[in-house]
Parts: sequence; structure tokens; C-alpha cells
Amino acid sequence: MTVAIVAFGCMQQPRVPAYTQRVADPYVARRWSSPVFTTAHATFRDAARDFLNIQPRPQQPIDFPHNIHTDDIGVYCDTCHTGVSKSARAGIPSINVCMSCHEDIGDAADPRIQALRDYAKRGEDVAWQRVYGFIRESHVRFNHAPHIRAKVGCSTCHGDVVQMTVAERAVNHTMGFCIDCHKQKGASNDCLTCHY
Repeated sequence: MTVAIVAFGCMQQPRVPAYTQRVADPYVARRWSSPVFTTAHATFRDAARDFLNIQPRPQQPIDFPHNIHTDDIGVYCDTCHTGVSKSARAGIPSINVCMSCHEDIGDAADPRIQALRDYAKRGEDVAWQRVYGFIRESHVRFNHAPHIRAKVGCSTCHGDVVQMTVAERAVNHTMGFCIDCHKQKGASNDCLTCHY
């Protein structure tokens, strides 16, 4: 019986097309030779910067001067960032918000005003780059509204933007920064307060 099993096992298998004509895997050549460091990062440098939470400095399409859009002329943070007291996000102003003032106000020779008016004529929003924001992996659920109700000033988390021309990251939003502020204000430091 052993001889029969060995003999049958050594017999030539039937010629089945799927087995005799193997199709080459079109991805095999690229599978291990990709220049991409990981699926998430193009280079080791990008991976290291992400790990160390080093964020690139945002390049704004227009050098927006925060230092002239101040409360002494009746412009407050929530004038342009309308969602700050009503919703989770402060929001980045649309071209309509800009043009509510700059359709008539502003030096027509100023290239920033010209650029705003050009965006409006084309019906495009300005592609403002976010200056602040939590990385997705931190799973932070930040809501501006309770912070505004608790009378946390904008400068606490964003620095003295009124003195800046183009907004820059002035405060590093680490977990320690948030926990310290919550301790000082008597707010909850339960994990689910900020993380989901």
C-alpha cells in the first residue's frame, strides 16, 4: 500500500491551465523596491518629524496681517473665526467673510487686497493653511465652545496673534500643556474629556 501511495503521489498531475501557465504578479517588482519609507511617510526624515511632532510652518497664500485686524477697529477674533463660540471649530474665514469688509475697504494698490478681490471675482476661497491642529493619531476631540464659555482667552492657546502679522504657532499644544491648563481652571482631566 505504501508503494501505491508513493507511486500515485509521484505521478504527473493533470495539466490544469491555471497551474501550468502561472500569471506573473504585476506588483511583485514594486513590492519591496519602493522608494517610499513607509506607507505613511515618504522618507525617514518625514517619519522622524512626525514622531517628534515637528510640524512644518504653514505657507499662507496671502500674508494676512493680524496686527491691523484688531479690536480697536472693531474686528475681534470671532468676527472672522465665526464658529469659535458656536461650534467645535473656530473655522477659517471664507472669501465672503473677507469681502464683507474688503469689497470697499483697503488700498487698491496693496497686493494683498488685489489678491483677495481676485479670489472673489473668480469665486474661489483663499487656500489658507491651518496653523494649529492636533495630529490625527492623538485622537483629540477639541471643542472651542466650552473654552470660550470658560473665558479662556484666545491668546492662551494661540499666543498674542494681535501682535503678529502672519499667524504662527506660538504655543505647543502638548498633552502636558492641556493638562496643566485644565488643572489651573479646575476642568476635568478624565481621558474621555479630550480623547475618543
